[in-house]
Amino acid sequence: MKRQIVINALKELPGEFPLDDLMERLVVIEKIDKGLQDVKEKRTVSHAKVKRELAKWRK
Repeated sequence: MKRQIVINALKELPGEFPLDDLMERLVVIEKIDKGLQDVKEKRTVSHAKVKRELAKWRK
């Protein structure tokens, strides 16, 4: 994660906040970034395939 992303996330929080709020925000940002990278690198699963797999699990 880049320093500027952390700084921006910190600036969006109020003057006082629980540390957990910052950590949660950074984890969400990191996961979104990873998901976007997966899309760029075509590491995704089609909706149809997910539906088929889910149907197997529900049996």
